[in-house]
Amino acid sequence: MTPAEVNIKWKEVQEKIASDFGMDLPDIKVMLFLIGVQELGKGPRKFSKRQKEELMHIANCRLFSELGFYELEGLDQDGWPHWKLVKPIPAYTLLEQEMVLKSLIVSYFDQ
Repeated sequence: MTPAEVNIKWKEVQEKIASDFGMDLPDIKVMLFLIGVQELGKGPRKFSKRQKEELMHIANCRLFSELGFYELEGLDQDGWPHWKLVKPIPAYTLLEQEMVLKSLIVSYFDQ
């Protein structure tokens, strides 16, 4: 997808999530949190600040696994997924990083 196409699809996903959850348009951090909760698979509940950060990390790993950078190692005793970096992630500029994340988030919600 071109950057323009990614931005159009991104806006559509934001609007869908905002409508589904009755919230303002979510930013990338909110989307990562929601993906992390989905990947954890334990449903919505209260999370500590540390757990929220871990959920966002889970989401990043899950998304970047689509490009072959991470692979799932398994679940710990509490059912939290653990990922292994299998190849280094390129040093994207901030703009490139944002575009890659948006593209991966759009693909995730298309599945």
